[in-house]
Amino acid sequence: MNTTKYFFAVDLGATSGRTIIGNISEGKVNLEEVTRFPNNLIQTGQQFYWDIYALYNEIIRGLKEVANRKLEITSIGIDTWGVDFVFVGKDGQIIRNPRAYRDPHTFSAMDDYLRNVRSKKQLYDITGIQLMNFNSIFQLFAMKRSQDSAMEQAQKVLFVPDALSWMLTGNDVCEYTIASTSELLDPRTGQLDEELLATVGLSRHHFGKMVKPGTMIGTLTEEVQEMTGLGAIPVYAVAGHDTGSAVAAVPAADEEFAYLSSGTWSLMGIETKKAVINDRSYELNFTNEGGIEGTTRFLKNICGMWLLERCRKEWGDSVPQDYATLFGNAMKVEAFQSIINPDDQMFANPANMQEAICEYCRITGQHVPEGYAEIIRCIFDSLALRYRQVFLWLKEFADFDIKTLHIIGGGSKNDYLNQFTANATGVRVLAGPQEGTALGNIMVQAKAVGLVSDIWEMRKIIADSLALKEYTSQEPQLWEENYQRFLDIVAKKG
Repeated sequence: MNTTKYFFAVDLGATSGRTIIGNISEGKVNLEEVTRFPNNLIQTGQQFYWDIYALYNEIIRGLKEVANRKLEITSIGIDTWGVDFVFVGKDGQIIRNPRAYRDPHTFSAMDDYLRNVRSKKQLYDITGIQLMNFNSIFQLFAMKRSQDSAMEQAQKVLFVPDALSWMLTGNDVCEYTIASTSELLDPRTGQLDEELLATVGLSRHHFGKMVKPGTMIGTLTEEVQEMTGLGAIPVYAVAGHDTGSAVAAVPAADEEFAYLSSGTWSLMGIETKKAVINDRSYELNFTNEGGIEGTTRFLKNICGMWLLERCRKEWGDSVPQDYATLFGNAMKVEAFQSIINPDDQMFANPANMQEAICEYCRITGQHVPEGYAEIIRCIFDSLALRYRQVFLWLKEFADFDIKTLHIIGGGSKNDYLNQFTANATGVRVLAGPQEGTALGNIMVQAKAVGLVSDIWEMRKIIADSLALKEYTSQEPQLWEENYQRFLDIVAKKG
């Protein structure tokens, strides 16, 4: 029989999910994917929902698989995307599938809330969270405004990872990192703000006890034990927000680093000991989200590979399908012919992304990209220049010298963009791990059961477990000149 003890991580994204097992052996962490599955949005009429029961069923399937393989599971942890939540009725049952953050019911809710309830500045001064229409506070306000029947009957509100843990254990909690995405939490107190809750028709009793990553939620219920063939396995609150788990896995040697979680969205930030909430952070729309061990993830969202993903979908089979060919051809075209601001509102959700990029270039009097290679080169150049802008802002806020930029997530495998990022920022870039979220999830579980002492031992084990790729700055003068062009183009577009 295999006597190795494994940690079971559930890692759920907005399009797909995975169950993963990990163990620590000889100072290194090892991961193995157990199951992978789609996370499908359900559309009915104008509403979009997540299938919480399907996600729960996939967790059960993964647990059955490890039971069939006679693997000894030490504990279980769940991380997901942020902001979304489940309503539970007085009978202890889920009232309906949760609304998804892509649901259009929030499109006017933020402006309505900010016009009639709290101003932008008032809300930011309490929460330190950047304003996005899909944040939980605006979802809940939209539901209150429409007299949503599920909300009116709700006795409990559980953020998605907490809801799934509750379905496994019967115990409800409110995990800090996922709650911090809601724009309902005051990072100074570490609690949900009663006055903000009242503005959306809720109170503190609707939410479970606030817990930090590493807290045991409970053990598998007898029903789950019977379904899976496992025993009373503990379920721990990890950093329930997937970015919180990913940042916990940054393989940094000391505090003097910034991180770039690179994927559909790029999130660039620093780790701070307390929230940074002031006029400058408000002006630049930076956000303060909860991290492990009492840290704050002070970061800014950047529209990352969303631009390319949308273009690829539009191109279909008319362009090469493998990234190596796509990117290789893009590197053959002239650099900096066309520059865009990736975070311009034009690129939020256009009917045609390729045409939106071309239109931006027309408006700003630049070369209009022709063909997929020029479009991709424009995206890569522009993303790197935007990274430089945000990196320079981070240097304003940091009370330390940022010596290294760690790139984690799927984008850490993009050699060209990683090199451009080093060129643009002028700082050493270390790329990896790609599987940051699962690693962070598993390492928080390992810390909870006493296998590691703190975040720095976690990070050392992760760093020792993989080969990081290093990039150093090249052609600094060229990048500085084009950064100034970028600033001029962004100012011209307005």
